[in-house]
Amino acid sequence: MDVYTLSAGTGPLVVSMPHSGLALSPDLESRLCDQARALPDTDWHIPQLYECLDDLNASVIRANYSRYVVDLNRDPSGKSLYPGQATTGLVPTEFFDGAPLYLEGEGPDAAEIEARRRAYHAPYHQALLDRIDHVRAVHGYAVLWDAHSIASVVPRLFEGRLPDLNLGTHSGQSCAPEIQAAAEAAMANATDYETVSNGRFKGGWITRHYGQPAHHVHALQMEIAQIAYMAEGAPYTFHADKANRLRPVLKSILKAALDAAARLYAGDPS
Repeated sequence: MDVYTLSAGTGPLVVSMPHSGLALSPDLESRLCDQARALPDTDWHIPQLYECLDDLNASVIRANYSRYVVDLNRDPSGKSLYPGQATTGLVPTEFFDGAPLYLEGEGPDAAEIEARRRAYHAPYHQALLDRIDHVRAVHGYAVLWDAHSIASVVPRLFEGRLPDLNLGTHSGQSCAPEIQAAAEAAMANATDYETVSNGRFKGGWITRHYGQPAHHVHALQMEIAQIAYMAEGAPYTFHADKANRLRPVLKSILKAALDAAARLYAGDPS
């Protein structure tokens, strides 16, 4: 199986879906505990939720393998994104709640972690970089949207219930302020949903690494509380009625960011 699936669009939008994959690498399933084989920490149904991307002429790259194989949204050096706070690593060995993923004695050593980085992490990011470079060459800029979701309650990672829509721009460092402001304004119009910008989730490694406004790449991460569109417990059922209410909201936020970028590069401050 290919590491990723890439759909090449014609517009300035590139969408990354690094945590929606469901496949496990050879021999990994037998080493995981029973709960881990159900892949509970997946960003479930993200490709299905973002049906609007064809309308926006987006390029889409999505992972085919589970984040339990390698986490594509982590620094390949292993450096923590949130020093001092609970998080999971490049090759996760525990669930979001801190319980072990692997059967006793079956966890990966340093050599295996490096092998997985080369086999899965590096190809995905080479493809993502190539697509961003292509889009920027064609349009003069690129807007990168990193699409995620997570259970609305994960006590080890954050207190209470997560807002429905969590925008992250590395505290304003990964995109132009005009683009962030436009996305935030569109979120504010979504009165049926609780929203926040640069709260608990400020953007993972993808947002931070590729978001370089000075080089005309503007990156935003959207972390969605899964309760907004699906059942959070196994078997993680997709709720079409909830998704149909959320989809136009996501499209409006994406379109606002894209319109702001187009104005910025056309020299129109309005």
